[in-house]
Amino acid sequence: MQQLQLPKLRKVDPNTPKKKKILLLSDDLRLHSGIATMSREFVTGTAHWFDWVQVGAAINHPDKGKVFDISEAVNKERGITNANIKIYPNDGYGNEALVRELIYLEKPDAIIIFTDPRYWVWFFHMEHELRQQIPIIYYNIWDDVPYPFWNENFYESCDMLLNISKQTNNIVKNVVRKNPKPDWAIQYVPHGINEKQFFPIDETHPQWEEYQKTVFEVKIKNNVEFVVFWNNRNIRRKQPGDVILAYKTFCDKLTPEQASRVALFMHTQPVDGNGTDLLAVQRAICPDYKIIFSDKPVPPHAMNYYYNLADVTLNIASNEGFGLSGAESLMAGTPIINNVTGGLQDQCRFEDEDGNWIEFDTEFSTNHTGKYKKHGIWAKPVFPSNRSLQGSPETPYIFDDRVSFTDVADAIKYWYDMSPDERHLAGLAGRSWVVSEESGMSSFEMCNRFKLNIENCFANWTPRKRFAVYKASKSTPIKNNGIVI
Repeated sequence: MQQLQLPKLRKVDPNTPKKKKILLLSDDLRLHSGIATMSREFVTGTAHWFDWVQVGAAINHPDKGKVFDISEAVNKERGITNANIKIYPNDGYGNEALVRELIYLEKPDAIIIFTDPRYWVWFFHMEHELRQQIPIIYYNIWDDVPYPFWNENFYESCDMLLNISKQTNNIVKNVVRKNPKPDWAIQYVPHGINEKQFFPIDETHPQWEEYQKTVFEVKIKNNVEFVVFWNNRNIRRKQPGDVILAYKTFCDKLTPEQASRVALFMHTQPVDGNGTDLLAVQRAICPDYKIIFSDKPVPPHAMNYYYNLADVTLNIASNEGFGLSGAESLMAGTPIINNVTGGLQDQCRFEDEDGNWIEFDTEFSTNHTGKYKKHGIWAKPVFPSNRSLQGSPETPYIFDDRVSFTDVADAIKYWYDMSPDERHLAGLAGRSWVVSEESGMSSFEMCNRFKLNIENCFANWTPRKRFAVYKASKSTPIKNNGIVI
């Protein structure tokens, strides 16, 4: 193993109450992936309650072997005085030797892992060893039904599962139903958007003049009045080709003059081996209408400008655990078009017969069929027109929810036909909801839920015994698999 370069020591006030320390394994929180962004939010947002040590993952990490103490920067950013945060950069999420070394060096009180289960098989192999000493908490993602029963052993290897969507929460409860966990151990904790970084900008705001420069570059310079914003990676499940086809179909519904004053604004890499060549798609499918590409990473304030200048933000991914762009858009006061799948359903706030936000169970595991149609005024949901059962040896089956590009075109037209004032009010209603305690989708609420659930885990967790004896029994398949027809 490469020798670690330890950070400089800092003075510790002996009168400061000792905080619990959490070891986090996820994307390096200094990076720009969705995992990194959310890691940064809940780490820095709970730094006054917990100390944090992160194995900061990246592909071919240039800082591997170093250690970074970002405590003072977080103190300044968050207005606190007691942050204690270290990052150990690494190629990937780690291995058994690294975890054992960090437990010895840092003596954490709990471990949190965060990303897709297939990255943690090596980690789950050592769960019995770890849980004799400290609890394992999994900030968990699963996009769709049927219930992934092959994940059962993974979920059983954790002491607490915090789930980013209502659908994930229901999936976990059903996958472990043979050996159910106590209620405190499975909780809904959606991603939370930083309400101080994403917000509506008007003439009274100090950033107004700087924001107008971005408006000029995107709208005025291109003679555009209506902007459809798409902020995703150019990968297959995000359906970037269908986005362009839907936009083209929408433009075909307009007069030539109207179509000349609209644009699709895509913040993504135009060419990606995990997706497609969007420039070629544009040339072949949509040569007569405006598409603007933004392919450079931008800081949060610039991204907030993009959401503010947009008239609607679009996400029609066929699998989506949460969908950060939709929640960020709402936080900025811009309405959304979402595919009704995975965590994207949550952002629409579908209501049941009693006006309550819908919940999923064994009989109702997804709203993709449109059982419930009433939703928040900030969203125009598009229901899947077909479902395809996809799979691989690692993930044998999962539904791929595809929307029709013509339905998406109609959804764009819905927002286009609305007056700017009506769109603005719908977007503000969306912001009011995402900052609310009910939605839990603000950084403030997410961090509060992390604090309460971690403390609840400490209060209820009992160490595993050194050995466990299991009675062998014939496995009986579970008939209810979460499929709704």
